[in-house]
Amino acid sequence: MDKKSPHILNASSNLLGFSLLIITSLKISKMSQATYLDEFAAIACIFFACSCFFSFLAIRTSNEKQENKFETIADYLFLTALFCIVLAVIIVTLKLF
Repeated sequence: MDKKSPHILNASSNLLGFSLLIITSLKISKMSQATYLDEFAAIACIFFACSCFFSFLAIRTSNEKQENKFETIADYLFLTALFCIVLAVIIVTLKLF
């Protein structure tokens, strides 16, 4: 797999929508005060949005060095946001907070 940026952009934009859905459903059900789930989802939203931005920059740039730099940043942001979503799922599954 030579270029990961299109895959990161696709996955992070889909998971950004998923994270926004979590936040919206918590606000509608008025459960956002009772758990830390919305905080993890909000952090994930920020990281997924930044990951989308950097992967888009990696796709659009013509400089190979900048492309690799943007792709690496997008990759790490995506991984961090994915970790936040996993924590949110663990919280829901085990009812920790």
